[in-house]
Amino acid sequence: MAKKKKQFAVIGLGRFGGSVCKELYQRGHEVLAIDKDEDKVSEYVSYATHAMQVDTTDENAMKQIGIGNFEHVVVAIGDNIQASILTTLVLKEMNVPTVWVKAQNNYHHKVLEKIGADLVVHPESDMGRRIAHNMASEKVIDFIDLSDEYSIVELRATEKVNKKTLVDLNVRAKYGVTILAMKRGEEMNISPMPDDSIHQGDMLVVMGHKLDINRFEDEGL
Repeated sequence: MAKKKKQFAVIGLGRFGGSVCKELYQRGHEVLAIDKDEDKVSEYVSYATHAMQVDTTDENAMKQIGIGNFEHVVVAIGDNIQASILTTLVLKEMNVPTVWVKAQNNYHHKVLEKIGADLVVHPESDMGRRIAHNMASEKVIDFIDLSDEYSIVELRATEKVNKKTLVDLNVRAKYGVTILAMKRGEEMNISPMPDDSIHQGDMLVVMGHKLDINRFEDEGL
């Protein structure tokens, strides 16, 4: 059975919104691209199912284009924080189930959460942190923040742990972190067993408190 297409609306066609729009469309989903700038709308006609010039802070205009029928809306309005907040408010008052919003700063983030945004993202700072992590440590491959305090991090095993088992490392007792998975080449080992051995160059998927992960990275690997 064919996978059901999802319907998305992307509001704001700058670098972030534009890349989200293109990626969703290329993945075969139906995408409504919206921007107040007519030139931006014209640019994305080929990268969306429909592209429209709309003032998204105007509730009547939003009703006319049927935005309330969409289950997923991404608000990626650039530097106009007021427009971002008002647009999010309109969407939530129209009972759009899932609204993801790009935030400019922490104050913007707090307001968006209070008015009901389902997920608030900081693409620039998130990418900045990612790059900083990767530059600062040769062991860090990637990471996902679960909260302010907890993360899942992909770490590269060094010669120090080559051919040691998980029992040998005893990471949960020593560092308070959990190894969720190990990857060697294309082979992924989900929920590795205590006697599974680690080889230099393996990718370890580690979950825990950020301070504990840092300690494991510095002392254990």
